[in-house]
Amino acid sequence: MGQYRLLKLGEQIRGEIANMILRAEIKDPRVSNFLTINRVEVAKDLAHAKVYVSTFMSESELNRGVQGLTSAAGFIQSSIAKKLTIRQFPHLHFVADTSIRDGYEMAKKLEDLVKSDAEVSAKAAAASDGSQNQDDNA
Repeated sequence: MGQYRLLKLGEQIRGEIANMILRAEIKDPRVSNFLTINRVEVAKDLAHAKVYVSTFMSESELNRGVQGLTSAAGFIQSSIAKKLTIRQFPHLHFVADTSIRDGYEMAKKLEDLVKSDAEVSAKAAAASDGSQNQDDNA
């Protein structure tokens, strides 16, 4: 199967799983509406697909959600396979993806560094202005 078709199939699977979560079709109590399906990587032989799941909730909640999705994988696969017309539907493997949270934390750290750097620069400028005024007065 071509690379474009694999990407398109991954997007279809991602959309279907996201809709199932949103409509609360997955009855496992560990699966929260706050889970997000980031992407799906389908293997070239269509045997397996990695489903990357993330959330802004705690990491323990994310892991519980992934466990819930893993236990409901058979139901999810059969539900989606009925909607899509492909010869072989891939076996779904759910993986916790913390990249969004990690990126957010990194951006926050960079923002804090910029603020502290601006404060240090302002203090240095004020100190140099004060010493210039003393030199001018002498």
